[in-house]
Amino acid sequence: RATLFGAVGTAGQRCTSTRRIIIHNSVKETFVKKLVYAYEQIRIGDPMDPETLMGPLIDDTARQAMMQAIEAVKNQGGSVVYGGTPLTVEGFENGSFVTPAIVEAENHYPIVQEETFAPILYIIGYDTFDQALALHNDVPQGLSSAVFTRSIHYQEQFLSHKGSDCGIANVNIGTSGAEIGGAFGGEKETGGGRESGSDAWRIYMRRQTNTINWGNDLPLAQGIVFDIKGESS
Repeated sequence: RATLFGAVGTAGQRCTSTRRIIIHNSVKETFVKKLVYAYEQIRIGDPMDPETLMGPLIDDTARQAMMQAIEAVKNQGGSVVYGGTPLTVEGFENGSFVTPAIVEAENHYPIVQEETFAPILYIIGYDTFDQALALHNDVPQGLSSAVFTRSIHYQEQFLSHKGSDCGIANVNIGTSGAEIGGAFGGEKETGGGRESGSDAWRIYMRRQTNTINWGNDLPLAQGIVFDIKGESS
């Protein structure tokens, strides 16, 4: 569900949309089959209809950019597993509709390294978690990321300084939509700095550092002994 919403919600035109799935090779085939089945159920049409799951792209220029990206990934060695074609919706013939695409690709493909604001989801396999992290960080963009795992070790590794290099790093929730109320912003080509969350009110505050000793003794910094003979406590 998180993959489906992240990749297809807002027709893949959200800055936090999911565009790569880096998945263990042992479950890759099964995952892709389930994902294709889910994509086949997506209701595409009038975005004002509550039953619609995916509306059109913003304009025909965006649709052409998606078609060019599909052709590029094919030429670079990738294969389209599902979708990636223009679509005509009855009653909305002038709309820039498409079928969302699932594409098996390699992370080093030039088109995978680019950000296409369209519902294209690249499937990339890995064998070890360290390899997955390296693939994850090996793109110029760095806004939103997510890991799905029951392993506390992998969760902590993903969130550590050696893990995700994105401004947003989620655990067991998708890349898109969970950032409300948090400090929002990215790294690398996706910019620096944050907005919203704590950063929204920080500019109105004066920072002050307080250290309070609640004990009966007076410890000195770094454990220094600074006693005077005959000193009484």
